Amino acid sequence: MEIVISVIIPCRNEEKYIEKCLNSLIEQDYSKDSLEILIVDGISEDKTREIVEKYTQQYSFVKLLNNPKKIIPAALNIGIKEAKGEIIIKIDAHSTYQKDYVSKCVKYLKEYKADNVGGVMKTLPSENTLWAKAIAISLSHFFGAGGSYFRTGVDKPKWVDTVFGGCYKKEVFKKIGFFNEKLTRSEDMEFNLRLKRAGGKILLVPDIVSYYYPKSTLKDFFIHNLKDGIWVTYPLKFGIKAFSWRHLVPLAFVVSLILSLFLSLFFWPARFIFYLILVSYILLALFFSTKIFIKKGFKYLLVMPIVFVARHMAYGLGSLFGLLKVLSSK
Repeated sequence: MEIVISVIIPCRNEEKYIEKCLNSLIEQDYSKDSLEILIVDGISEDKTREIVEKYTQQYSFVKLLNNPKKIIPAALNIGIKEAKGEIIIKIDAHSTYQKDYVSKCVKYLKEYKADNVGGVMKTLPSENTLWAKAIAISLSHFFGAGGSYFRTGVDKPKWVDTVFGGCYKKEVFKKIGFFNEKLTRSEDMEFNLRLKRAGGKILLVPDIVSYYYPKSTLKDFFIHNLKDGIWVTYPLKFGIKAFSWRHLVPLAFVVSLILSLFLSLFFWPARFIFYLILVSYILLALFFSTKIFIKKGFKYLLVMPIVFVARHMAYGLGSLFGLLKVLSSK
């Protein structure tokens, strides 16, 4: 008999995606006798619970749990405590998964003696619009995703600092504790950094594939990145470092622009620095956008620079706002 696996899906108001997510998990090639799917719902106000309840009635291994705190780390902790499996797989409700996702997670976890295993996340447009397609491209591109290997992809298994989702040995949670419920976001990054500090190993495998559907409009994309940016630095308020240094690049970019612009009011050389930073960034954005339009079509040359700017500025401004909140609370 195969090892029992517990799949945990935190969700709230995911009526648009939860059915696709569950279908992709039910179609997994892993034995259903050794699989349980725990959907931990944060008191959804749409049809999410109604959809999930139909699955619980049809499949005995699918269960619905309540998350009164409504935040992801609380949902994960509820699921982990309820889980019967020796291995825990964290699943994003906004995604779908290749049919061998679970079995390959288990295979590589054992083969490499890792503490956490994840795969590459292929970003797909949520809608058939130019903006949605451009947003999806930006999240899979080096200029948009930076050193986030699970977004940009790898050629072979690679030891990393974090992965999308994650497949953990349950004993890991007994060793280093649960997800931090002080964090509304960044809980996975913080947990994985804590895991690495405790000597744990995190493996990214290109054969393990999921498909993620991001925000489809520029406004929603900007707001989403703004919130992500805030939760890069705001956890410092609780004495928690929930980032790697690469996450601070947008913050450094935004601060350098603001600071050089301010100083230019008093020192003329600062104006030169401001324009140097701004023009360099614009040229980089145009360079990468040009490479994209050569492959995808001329229309992308017009929208990709805007999407890249929205990604970097929102993330950087969010990180700055989070840092200012930390400093103002001391």
